[in-house]
Amino acid sequence: MSEPIRFYFRGAVHEFTGGAPTRTVLQHLREDLHCTGTKEGCAEGDCGACTVVVGSLNPAGQLEMKAVNSCIQFAPTLDGKALFTVEDLQQPDGALHPVQQAMVECHGSQCGFCTPGFVMSLWGMYLDKEGQSAQRREIDDCLSGNLCRCTGYRPIIDAAHRMTALPAVAFDRAALTAQLQALQREAGSSYTAHGRTFYAPRTIEELVALRAAHPQATLLAGSTDIGLWVTKQLRELGDIIYLGHVTALQTVVEQGDMLEIGAGVSLEDAYNALCELYPSQLGELRQRFASLPIRNAGTLGGNVANGSPIGDSMPWLIAVGSEVVLQGANGQRVLPLEAFYLDYQKKDLQPDEIVAAVRVPLPRENVQFRTYKLAKRFDQDISAVCAAFAFTLDGDHIVDARIAYGGMAATPRRAPRAESSLTGLRWNEANLRGAMDMLTQDFAPLSDMRASGSYRMQTAQNLLRRFWFETRLEAPLANEEVNAFAFKNARESA
Repeated sequence: MSEPIRFYFRGAVHEFTGGAPTRTVLQHLREDLHCTGTKEGCAEGDCGACTVVVGSLNPAGQLEMKAVNSCIQFAPTLDGKALFTVEDLQQPDGALHPVQQAMVECHGSQCGFCTPGFVMSLWGMYLDKEGQSAQRREIDDCLSGNLCRCTGYRPIIDAAHRMTALPAVAFDRAALTAQLQALQREAGSSYTAHGRTFYAPRTIEELVALRAAHPQATLLAGSTDIGLWVTKQLRELGDIIYLGHVTALQTVVEQGDMLEIGAGVSLEDAYNALCELYPSQLGELRQRFASLPIRNAGTLGGNVANGSPIGDSMPWLIAVGSEVVLQGANGQRVLPLEAFYLDYQKKDLQPDEIVAAVRVPLPRENVQFRTYKLAKRFDQDISAVCAAFAFTLDGDHIVDARIAYGGMAATPRRAPRAESSLTGLRWNEANLRGAMDMLTQDFAPLSDMRASGSYRMQTAQNLLRRFWFETRLEAPLANEEVNAFAFKNARESA
């Protein structure tokens, strides 16, 4: 039987019924509930005007409050969660919340259209920091998904500093946790409307059985890609199987020499764990990977399953030798990630299978690993080229060379000829040049709106040279000597 979607909203349990399974949270807010404080801008998760904060319980039962883009989240994904919009911030006595008051005092709003989204992103950080002031980099990261065309960011950043200096407003986490505990379902549920069903299994067994029974259904995790199929491509998704309530997919555990990240783990949580393993290698990529609201919603498993040729995770995952765990009715399969991608949008995935986890090797001795992203903007931009290199060295000799690129072919993939040209040789400039030449035989990149084919090839070669500058045995260059952003930060902090 179809069950209503229940979530905590405006101090009470709210039920969503009758709307299509692909009705977005933003549409429900503005068109059904007439809560118009939340704005619609791009409808693709880029501008941040629609930002809301969603409260949910993690597998350990702890409350998490995360800013997300309501324009690409489907309303049924709110089941068992709490939804907060800019209207919730006004205090019982009518006073403004410190986040709002700081925006007023610092002149952080001109036309005001983007302001509710900025306020909600800042409120998410306000809750996370619990009264502590934020560093500039934390503020920049918090606001990376919010676009302002007229105010300018300086007064908004001033407001982010100012808000913690104002009298604090407490948030009752214990009360909300109790409300959400009462909303949790013990078993899987389904919601049917407009001839389509939204399945929400709770266990991996339920999920695999549903997938086997409905191989044509759309698998949904964070909705940061699939949401655009609806809002931009106007596609009909049919039945949907939602992975967001399967707790078995939300774990991060070490297994032998691998870190296994469940397919339901958010990009933000996944990269937090990964940056503990590879802090200098992945720190910048993490910051530049989409925006915080996108990372809060999207999943690493979804990023891998989508298999975009310009996805930023796949090149480095392939370079370090990661594996993908597939779960189906007949059991589990484990593949090298590079073998998972067969062709553009084609993957080695059987109709009854799902991506259950990604396994990432732990750091290994004598392996030099780097990954680099080239894009037109620092924040929240799609890569023109994403490169990753993982070389196993014995002194100055290359025992094993793994070179992978995104944006250079129909799938993220390795450069076999360049790798072969280096294996067993000394890691010196002459052999580097030979490998750079071999890249022209490994790839024939296309030209598109992000970059020309010739630019992609030249920069792919130059990124390999940059890797050599950083890892050569004689006088390797520090990050701030080859990275313009790191150089700028080093100068400012000196």
